[in-house]
Amino acid sequence: MGILLEFLKTTGFATMTWGNLLMIVIGLIFITLAITKHYEPLLLLPIGFGAIVGNIPTISGMALSVYDEGSVLNYLYFGVRQGVYPPLIFLGIGAMTDFSAMLSNPRLVLLGAAAQIGIFLTLIGALYLGFTPEEAGAIGIIGGADGPTAIFLSAKLAPHLIGAIAVAAYSYMALVPVIQPPIMKLLTTKKERLIRMAPPRQVTRRERIVFPIAAFLIAALIAPGSLALVGMLMFGNLLKESGVTDRLAETARHAFIDIVTILLGFSVGASTQAQTFLTPESLSIFGLGALSFSIATAGGVLFAKFLNLFTRNKINPLLGAAGVSAVPDSARVVQMVGLDEDPHNHLLMHAMAPNVAGVIGSAICAGMLWSVMVK
Repeated sequence: MGILLEFLKTTGFATMTWGNLLMIVIGLIFITLAITKHYEPLLLLPIGFGAIVGNIPTISGMALSVYDEGSVLNYLYFGVRQGVYPPLIFLGIGAMTDFSAMLSNPRLVLLGAAAQIGIFLTLIGALYLGFTPEEAGAIGIIGGADGPTAIFLSAKLAPHLIGAIAVAAYSYMALVPVIQPPIMKLLTTKKERLIRMAPPRQVTRRERIVFPIAAFLIAALIAPGSLALVGMLMFGNLLKESGVTDRLAETARHAFIDIVTILLGFSVGASTQAQTFLTPESLSIFGLGALSFSIATAGGVLFAKFLNLFTRNKINPLLGAAGVSAVPDSARVVQMVGLDEDPHNHLLMHAMAPNVAGVIGSAICAGMLWSVMVK
């Protein structure tokens, strides 16, 4: 009986806290949203199950959690903690991305740049709430709606906030179809939503090959801190566009990125232990994240309206919402809202231009913040 009683004291039932139980419920909600609503299932399902795993109480002296030196989960979490996984994700994204829409209409790049205003306004808000400059920089990048970039920058500036920032970034990425449409409709008129874009011009193979090389050189020279993210993004794109490395490009955009996504999502979820995650700081981060995402969406839409004051060929302001770098979900939302107004107005190809520009923009912003705030 003594042995039995000692064993019962070591079970998770005996050491479970209300915080652990709450995080397990949140993990189950993420899994439910992924399966029933198809909200970013490739991310929310691994994060949700990781949250369940990470909140099973462990025994003192046994290396089991992501924070226990030498544990299996700690080794998997190394890629998050040291910022290894995000550049690898960017390699796969680059191999999947077609920059033709952006190259055919370069002015749409400005919409991707305008949407990054959410990053800097959120940074100011975080400073006002008492976060350190490094923490504020890591929180602000949530406004770019780019999970890998948010993880990469928080790993460099505020490692203790990685879990909260990563979950906030991916949560809002998953909620793009819920958050963006009301903002888009509020800031535009029906006449503006009905604007039709001219067909994109044909982009030559030479342009597609030269672009990733030139874009990397410009971005890395402006913000050396973006070297790893932009470098891997453009390297992946060059694999795709060169036409001589099809096997490598195929691997990068399928098996490779899938493996890294599994490790990243599960590790991030496992790091959300109630003892470190359920804090006033985390709640503030989620609030600031929602604000930054909304500001980024509004910034892109309003800037498109501003450009229309000076141009003859009008831009459909809905395209500004795709400036956040939630690829390709925000572009799909633009297509969906556009079709609601006019079933024959297809905006998806045009929306991909500010969408991929937003990916590059958020990576450059992360590099700038890292360069400025590194000690």
